[in-house]
Amino acid sequence: MHGLILRTFQVFVQDTYGQSAWEAITAHAQFEAGDFEAMLNYPPETFDAIIAATETRLGKSSDLFLEDVGTYLVSHPNSEGLRRLLRFGGVDYIEFLHSLDDLPDRARLAVADLVLPDLELRDMGQNTFRLTVGEGLPRFGFVMVGVLRAMADDYGALVLMDAERPGAGGQEVEITLVETAFSAGR
Repeated sequence: MHGLILRTFQVFVQDTYGQSAWEAITAHAQFEAGDFEAMLNYPPETFDAIIAATETRLGKSSDLFLEDVGTYLVSHPNSEGLRRLLRFGGVDYIEFLHSLDDLPDRARLAVADLVLPDLELRDMGQNTFRLTVGEGLPRFGFVMVGVLRAMADDYGALVLMDAERPGAGGQEVEITLVETAFSAGR
């Protein structure tokens, strides 16, 4: 597991719940280093231990925690650069959705050894889309739900989303665009 991903979890918890919450999570996960180094790689068991400890210590399901991380990545002032980069995906939310297929490659341009799951968007008609989140990062579809919700808000669009449980071949996220100009975008 790439340290940048785990470091994102750490910073999210510290910014949202405080340093003491992060210390309780790392203690519960038996992660003695306490901090993740963004450019190192960690065994997959570390991710599993941190997520399990987060569920226990924060009293929040891992699915909701991961979705909150996705929202944080786009909406927190510390992540303003990422939000602006994502906005290059299109002038409106539909164009942004269609740009998601290129997101893993764009991430590799920024961090060469960061491998994100493949993303494939299918237009199902009637303003309904299906995003397939490939294998590679466990439950990454829930992070994408948070990113997609925050970006919808950023574009001023009203959307409904439903993420399926991960299965063989990845995870499916259904996106229904209710209104493209629901409110003023950022």
